[in-house]
Order: sequence, then C-alpha cells, then structure tokens
Amino acid sequence: MFFYLSQFLSFLAMPLTIVIILIVMGAVYIKRKWGKKSLWAGIILLWFFSNQFISNQAMLAWEPDFKEFSEIKNHEIGIVLTGVTNLSKTAYDRTFFNKGADRITHALQLYRMGKIKKILITGGQGLNPVNPQSEAELLQRFLIMTGVPPEDVMIEDKAKNTAQNAQFTKTFLEEKGINIDQEFLLITSAFHMYRSKGCFDKVGLKTETFPTDYYSYDTKYDFPTFMYPSPSSIENWHKLVKEWIGITVYKLVGYI
Repeated sequence: MFFYLSQFLSFLAMPLTIVIILIVMGAVYIKRKWGKKSLWAGIILLWFFSNQFISNQAMLAWEPDFKEFSEIKNHEIGIVLTGVTNLSKTAYDRTFFNKGADRITHALQLYRMGKIKKILITGGQGLNPVNPQSEAELLQRFLIMTGVPPEDVMIEDKAKNTAQNAQFTKTFLEEKGINIDQEFLLITSAFHMYRSKGCFDKVGLKTETFPTDYYSYDTKYDFPTFMYPSPSSIENWHKLVKEWIGITVYKLVGYI
C-alpha cells in the first residue's frame, strides 16, 4: 500500500501535473480574474521547468560529484540498485536498458578493475509488472553474457523500492552467511544516492558510495541553453521532485 500511495503522491506533485492543472483551470475560467492568473502562472511555470539552464543548475546542485575509479578502495561486494531496464519489453536473450545503464556498466568496470570481487544486484519488478522477469534477473543475465562468472553475481529480486533494497539486501547477506560488518560499495544514480545511502545506513550496512548515471552536465552559456525549451528539462525536474518527496516520506516513516 505504501508503494502505491507514494507513487500517487509523486504524480500529484509533479511539475507537469501542476502546470497542466493551472492551464486547464485558467482556460476554463478565463473570464474570471483568478482564472487569468492561473493561466499565466501555468505558462510561466512551463517556461521555468522547460528551461535547460535552470534545470541543469538545479540538478548540478543536487547530484554529488562523481568519483575517480582510482580513488575507490577495494571491496568484497558492490551493491547495485536496479531501475535501469525496460521491463515493458519482454525478451529472454537480451536486456533492454533505459537511461540508468551506468549503474550496471560501471559496476562491471569496477569488477574488471578488481575494485569489487562480487556484484549483488537488488530489485524486483516494481509497479504493475508486465514482464515475468525481475530487473535483478535481467542484469544478472547481462553480466554473465559479458563473461562474469555466475558465482560472482548475486541477486535479491523481491525489493520494490529503495527501503526494501536496503532491508532485503541485509536479510539476503545474513541468510548467505556473509559478514554484514564489512563495508560495501553502493552503486546507484547520483540523484538517488542520498536516499539510498540513508536507507542502507538505517538498516546498519556500512557503505562507500559510487554515484553514476548523471542527469546534469557541465554548465553551458549559450543561446539554446538559455532560451530553447526542452522536454528533458521537465524530466529532470520530475526526477528531482519525486526524489525530494521520497526523501520526505522516508524520513516521516523512519526509513532513513
């Protein structure tokens, strides 16, 4: 129930949802003074949220800096959070990736460099799955296809959210007899790292962070960046708002 409720609350607070509501209300009640204000508020917010420069500065301020591979200590296990595959496309001989593929490709790079000896992937199917496979299974298959020995890829495929990623990972490690007092390498998207780290700290798992999958880019000072509206800018704000809501809710219920 908590999972579905958090998804619904996130939808209501999404920037595009708010913009649409304001514009529609303004158009319907255009003859009223507050209707005109609502319409203009929606238009101004649409410009704000679609502005590339503004959205990138917000994302730059939120995402932690990336870490050089050379500065990462060696760990026995790297923990990879899912949320990177296209579960709406079912296939059994390949893995379809979404934007967050860095999570698993960088984990693979860390493994090849000897920074981690084993990879633990945590994540199930999420909301209303149409694919009978879990994300953890899909990513495990990908790693094995790249030549990683099956015994070096462990999966926890029941978690549906970040809190469960941490809780179920701890249970998985305990059931496997793996020392939970060691430090693990936590690998997930940069925008999602604060909440992820908080959840793993809460359940008592010590982690070093390795943020990946950046939505921000180096600051540009050119005409298109300042003036051209961009759908990806709105998507960035959706990511940020959803994450902020998630952090707030997680703090309220004691997950972090």
